[in-house]
Amino acid sequence: MKFSEMPYTHPDMDKVRLLADRCKDALINAETADEAEKAYLDWDDACSEFNTMYNLCYIRHTINTEDEFYSKENDFWDSASPLFSQYGQAVVKALLESKFRPQLEERFGRVMFINNDMFLKSFDPAIIPEMQQSNALTTEYEKLIASAQIDWNGEKLTISQLAPYKQSTDPNERHKAWAAESGFYKENADKLDRIYDDLVKLRDRMAKKLGYDSYVTLGYYNMTRNCYTREDVEKFRSAVIKYAVPAADRLYREQAKRIGAEYPLQYSDTSIIYPDGNAKPVGTAEDILAAGKRFYHSLSEETAEFIDFMYDNELMDVLSRKGKAAGGYCTELPLYHVPFIFTNFNGTQSDVETVTHEAGHAFAAYVNRNRRPGDNMLPTLEACEIHSMSMEFFGWQSADDFFGENAEKFKYTHLSDAIKFLPYGTMVDHFQHIVYDHPEYTPEQRIDEWKRLTGIYMPWINMDGSAFYGEGRAWQRQTHIYERPFYYIDYCLAQTVALEFWVIMQTDPKEAFRRYMDLVSLGGTETFDGLVAAAGLDTPFGDDALRKITEAAMKFLGYEK
Repeated sequence: MKFSEMPYTHPDMDKVRLLADRCKDALINAETADEAEKAYLDWDDACSEFNTMYNLCYIRHTINTEDEFYSKENDFWDSASPLFSQYGQAVVKALLESKFRPQLEERFGRVMFINNDMFLKSFDPAIIPEMQQSNALTTEYEKLIASAQIDWNGEKLTISQLAPYKQSTDPNERHKAWAAESGFYKENADKLDRIYDDLVKLRDRMAKKLGYDSYVTLGYYNMTRNCYTREDVEKFRSAVIKYAVPAADRLYREQAKRIGAEYPLQYSDTSIIYPDGNAKPVGTAEDILAAGKRFYHSLSEETAEFIDFMYDNELMDVLSRKGKAAGGYCTELPLYHVPFIFTNFNGTQSDVETVTHEAGHAFAAYVNRNRRPGDNMLPTLEACEIHSMSMEFFGWQSADDFFGENAEKFKYTHLSDAIKFLPYGTMVDHFQHIVYDHPEYTPEQRIDEWKRLTGIYMPWINMDGSAFYGEGRAWQRQTHIYERPFYYIDYCLAQTVALEFWVIMQTDPKEAFRRYMDLVSLGGTETFDGLVAAAGLDTPFGDDALRKITEAAMKFLGYEK
């Protein structure tokens, strides 16, 4: 079914509650494993319908945040989704306590039981009011960012539309574009401070109600960290500082020389890699999509089938326009067994990176679209990011098609950006640990912590005190910090694994894709570490993976020791 034809139905929460009660009772009273299985799968069907309506609303709302109907419906979902968690908790509890659990674990797999154990630790009806308020605040933040209409040479541009000017080869135009963006954020600084301060205090209150010392524990449960701990993340953080920070610093020093900028760099100079301009995709947005289609047809039979399906069913929205939410994402519509890709093209290299990234997510969802229960369709989020970030590197085989004569520029920039990202992404996670360990901090204290961490993770940045970026407020443009706490180290862990795939691609691309499919085809039936092992790769939690990938990347980029 085409996306435009998919009907949206406002859910009757009373009916959902009654169905949850029936499924719970059926699980409790089941006399055989078959009866217990059927009871849970009935609830799984209800979840598919509920999540499909939620995501239909979310997609249509983010496509046009000014659409009054879906804006109101989105407000409804902010309140309804915590109630759904409450109804689902009762069913999950009955599943986990079922006398047929051993048989059900054998049929459904152990991982969904591990994950559901964590879900029970992350939710209680007592925190529903805070969850609803938190949802409303993240919606407020999203609408605020989407509302940006920045004056630029007589036009009004969104943040996404301003991006090409932030990469201008003319330093004056580039600095002006960064200043214009900074002006929007600075103008809304009080709102940004207030929204985040309220979110931190709400989340801390939820954690305390559930009996945890801080939101960090609850945040890990919410992110379903099912095979590693805070201490493992700290080990990864140390390896990033040891290997990725020096490598990124070398890359930025060379970048400063190349473009004739002073080191340490202003934020506005980090965005330009070559003095004659960054690599840009060839042609229009339609040309990029056509090149993407050719790429997926050349990669494998599975990806060819997938991309045709996406096109035939209108499952992508990629053009930036007024009122459209910022950023990009992939989500699923389980009732129809389809994924959906949302992004904002702006004529830069990121268009290719984003469309391959989100299509990596979508491809994994497509491969596993018929798995039941739905818990098993996709793994935890850091593993999902392996799907997407690795697909970006597979896209290199069509670099000539995407970028023409700028293909080598693209490869250099994409690989160097992957290394540069690791310190930044890890810093975002470190910052959030500090914030939630200290919910009493004022907005000014949080800004001071960001400045301090910048000196550790991003020594190439000149904190010059300029509006917004130079003041230590750059974190306020990172939507994940507001909307999904601790969902950022996921990208760093996945980037490490994706770079391991990249290393294999340099000598045997078919072997790399075979291993990639080994990982993707397991869906959510394995933990993050189990998926990495299934692909025959090193875990990121140690020195080996980061040492190997940084050495290989720096050698490829021409910076051997």
